[in-house]
Amino acid sequence: MKRSFSGDEFDTNGDGIGNSNSQLTDITKRSRSEPSLPSRVVHLRNIETSELEVVQLGLPFGRVTNFLNLRKKSQAFLEFDSTESAKHMVEKLTSMPAMINDRQVFAQFSNHGELRTDPTNCTNQQAHAALAQATDLYEIAQRGGPNCVLRVSIINLLYPVTIDVLHQIFSRFGTVLKIITFTKHDKFQALIHLKDPTGAAQAKQQLHGQNIYNGCCTLQIEYSNLLSLTVKYNNDKSRDYTNPTLPSGEGNMPQHSELERIHSNPGLLPLQRTTSNEDYRYDYFTATVTSRGRPPSTAGLTPGYDIPGNTNHLMSPLQPTPSAYNPMVGATTAPYGHPYASAHPRPLPPIHGLPPAHLQVQQQQNPHMISVHNGPVILVSNLNEDVTTPESLFTLFGVYGDVHRVKILFNKKDSALIQYATSQQAAVGHQNLDHITMFGKQIRVSFSKHQFVQMPKDGTSDMGLTKDFTNSPLHRFKKPGSKNYNNIFPPGAVLHLSNIPTETSEDEIQKIFSQYGTIKRFKFFENDRKMALIEMDTIEQTIAALINTHNYRLADSVHLRVSFSKSKL
Repeated sequence: MKRSFSGDEFDTNGDGIGNSNSQLTDITKRSRSEPSLPSRVVHLRNIETSELEVVQLGLPFGRVTNFLNLRKKSQAFLEFDSTESAKHMVEKLTSMPAMINDRQVFAQFSNHGELRTDPTNCTNQQAHAALAQATDLYEIAQRGGPNCVLRVSIINLLYPVTIDVLHQIFSRFGTVLKIITFTKHDKFQALIHLKDPTGAAQAKQQLHGQNIYNGCCTLQIEYSNLLSLTVKYNNDKSRDYTNPTLPSGEGNMPQHSELERIHSNPGLLPLQRTTSNEDYRYDYFTATVTSRGRPPSTAGLTPGYDIPGNTNHLMSPLQPTPSAYNPMVGATTAPYGHPYASAHPRPLPPIHGLPPAHLQVQQQQNPHMISVHNGPVILVSNLNEDVTTPESLFTLFGVYGDVHRVKILFNKKDSALIQYATSQQAAVGHQNLDHITMFGKQIRVSFSKHQFVQMPKDGTSDMGLTKDFTNSPLHRFKKPGSKNYNNIFPPGAVLHLSNIPTETSEDEIQKIFSQYGTIKRFKFFENDRKMALIEMDTIEQTIAALINTHNYRLADSVHLRVSFSKSKL
C-alpha cells in the first residue's frame, strides 16, 4: 500500500524544501532504482524552472490537485486527481523525453499515493499560488470567451514580424494565451487570444493603425469571431503559452486550403508533425528539437523553413528616428521563450504613436545595433581574390537583400563594393556577414560612404569586375511582403533546400554538395519532398555550398533554391 508523502517531512528549516538530506536522498535514489506502481503522484527529476512552468507541464494531462517543488534538489512532485492522468504524463515524457532549460527531465510514478503539504509554509504557499494561476490560465484558454481573440493583419510587411514580436507587443495589454500566424491572400496575419476582453479591447484601440517598424509593418486589428484558439504545435508559426507540452511539428505552414478555412473553424487546423520520438528530444519551454546523443541547443528551433524571432526590448517611441536599430529582430529567451538563430540580441524598433507607458521595457546596451543613416552600399574587404567573383558575392550577399551592383576594386582585388536595393537590406547584410569565413579568409564588412556603385563608362572594360544585377531574376525580395523576409538567418551549418524535383534522389543531392565539403546529415521533409535540410561539417563549407548550388539546375527549367536555416538535424 502506498503511503502519503508530506512535504513537511523534510521541512525542518522552514524553507519548504527541507534539510533532511539523507531521507530525501534515500527516497529519490529508491525511486530511480525501483520501478513504482502507477500512482496519482508523478515524481519529476532534474527539473529547474519556475513553479508556474512545472504546473503547466502537467496540466495538459489532467487536473493537478497538489504540487510540491523541491527546488534545491531540482525535483518536483505533481499530484493528479486520477491515476490515469499521471499515467498519461509519465508515458508521454518517457516516449518523448522533455528538455527544459537544456536539462532532460525524468518523469516516473512516485512511491507516494498522495501529497500532504503544510499550507502555512511560505514555499508551499507559493507553489499553491502557482498551481491556482496556471490552472486558471489553462481553463480560460480552453473555454475562451467573446471578444478575446483578435485578428491582426500586417500591411506593408517589409521586415519579419514573428510570434515573439507580437507577444511582446500585445502582452502590454494583458496576458497573451495563444497566437497563431499564417499567410492568406499574400497577407501576413495572426490570431491573438488574450486572457480577457478588456485587454483585447485596449490592444485593439491603441495598436490599430500603428507601425511596428519605421514606416512599415502596419497593424490592422479587428475582433475575430472565434471564442478560443486550438493550437496543435508550439513552434514559430503557432504558440500556446498555457501548454508547453505541445510538440513542435516540422515548422511548416498549413496548406493554402487550410488557411482558407482557418478563420471559419474554431481553432488552428493541425500542422503535420514529422519528428520521430526515436530520433529527437523536444524542449518544451524553448521549443527546441535536438537529436538523441547530441547536446541540446537553444540556438535552433524545429526543422523547417524558419522565422527569426524574439525581441530583447522595445525602444522608446519618443526618439523621432532612432540613430541605431536593426530591423531584423534578434534572439533572447523569455518565459516560454523560443531562442532564434542569432548570436546577438537586437532591439525592436519603436511602435510610433504609442505612449511610453506601454513600452516600458528595460533597454540594454547593444554594440551590434545598426545605424539607419548608413547608405545602401557596403564595402567588403579581405576577400580571397583568387576565387571571388561578382557572381559569388551577389549570391551570398543576396541572401539578405536584393543586390543591384557588385564592383571588385581594380587596384585592390581583395575588396569589393556591393550596392543593395535599400539601406535596410545593406544593414542586414552587414549584420549577418561581417567576420564570416569565405573561401578560406575571414572577410570584413563595413558601410561605404558611396550611395551607389558606378558602372564602367561606355567603351571601357574593367575585366568583368563590375556587374549590374538590377534586373536579376534571382532577387529574393522583389515581391513586397515576400515570405523570404521571414526566413533570414545568419550563416550556420544547416542549409534549407527547396524546389527539388520529386524524382531527384538523396544521392544526387549529396553528390552535388559533397564537392564543397563533408556532409554530416541530410533529411527530406516528410510532408513535402520538394524541400530538404542538409548539414555540412563547418559553416565555411555551408557558405561555399550555398554560393555554388543556389540556382543549380536539377532538371529542365527547375533550379535549386538554397538558403541558410536555423534548424538542427
